[in-house]
Amino acid sequence: MSSYLDRIGAGLILSKPEVFGFDYVPEILVGREDIQEHLASLFSTIGHSEGTGRAIVTGPVGSGKTALVKRFCEDVIKHVADKRNVKYVHVNCRNASTSSRVMQKIVQELDPGHPDRGLGVGELLTSLRRMLQGDNSHLIVVLDEVDHLLRQSGDDIIYKLMRIDEDGNRAGTLSAILISQEQILDLLENAVISRLGRSNHIRIPPYDERGLLRIATQRRNLGLVTGTCPDEILNLIAQASVPSGDARQAIELLEGAAKRAESSGRSIIESKDVQKTVVTLPNNVDSMNIEDIPPHAMLILLGLCRRLRKKENVNSGEAEKLYHVVCEEFAQDPKGHTTFWKHLKRLAQEDIIVSKTAKSDIGRGRTQHISMPHMLPSDVARRLETLIPTRLRR
Repeated sequence: MSSYLDRIGAGLILSKPEVFGFDYVPEILVGREDIQEHLASLFSTIGHSEGTGRAIVTGPVGSGKTALVKRFCEDVIKHVADKRNVKYVHVNCRNASTSSRVMQKIVQELDPGHPDRGLGVGELLTSLRRMLQGDNSHLIVVLDEVDHLLRQSGDDIIYKLMRIDEDGNRAGTLSAILISQEQILDLLENAVISRLGRSNHIRIPPYDERGLLRIATQRRNLGLVTGTCPDEILNLIAQASVPSGDARQAIELLEGAAKRAESSGRSIIESKDVQKTVVTLPNNVDSMNIEDIPPHAMLILLGLCRRLRKKENVNSGEAEKLYHVVCEEFAQDPKGHTTFWKHLKRLAQEDIIVSKTAKSDIGRGRTQHISMPHMLPSDVARRLETLIPTRLRR
């Protein structure tokens, strides 16, 4: 067997790759506890024989909408199991953007042997009603990326699903949760909004750094060999994911860094593994044009890059000393302390660096810890070493 395959399946770092899969939903969601409680409050009567719930969940990509709703549905089924037979069906409307396709997905999920062709929407609704009445069950229908359905086919099927009991002899047959990246109330008719409830709209914000750190920590603990990913690596991943607020990006960064370290034959993830993974992700900050920053900001950045090739972070006092060294190299007079801080602040505002306040190692003061999670310091340094002489000649 060829030796280049030896590292496949070696498991130096990744112990449970499925933990990093797109469809993986952990038993406990971290960072969204308040929103879970809000969603649960909208379904407070679902344990009763005729209780139903309605919710519209919106938020940006990677804010955890789908995972939140899937976790809720699975948890509520267990929670009321001794009181009621609850089921749920998840339909991604990006792949089922017509009323008939939505209904086919729902009935086939409940009955895989149900005919998938030749039946109209009305017949499929009748089949669904018959199934639910047959085993006295309650169904939670989750319509994910519902904006695709609304733009192509309108909201008629949503209205009909929420009226499914009107032609029968029972109530409380169906609950509904709509998920979308965008505000969809403007795409819904008033009759549908009335049944969904305008106040049942849950808006999920992007994750902040603390939430991203909690997610990365959880996935490390679930999916990596103990001791292979230091806490400072998780901090770096969280910082790199803050501009997008995207949990998926943080998870992909952790997985990518682990694979990169494994492929190098190492059993511990290093900062360079994260930085090299960042630049492979779409819309990363490495695409930023650093040619637009002032010459002395470039000099400050070059000093930082040279040190960050070897260290996780640099404090602000060290950064100013590095700036003076680089100024001497390029025969420039260093700017004053105030101007230095002005340039440092701009670099942070542009997301070229990340600057965090921390206690100083000396005395009672505070300092800034500077890192560069979004770019490879060595690559940026090479670019700056070419750019700076040209800019200084202008």
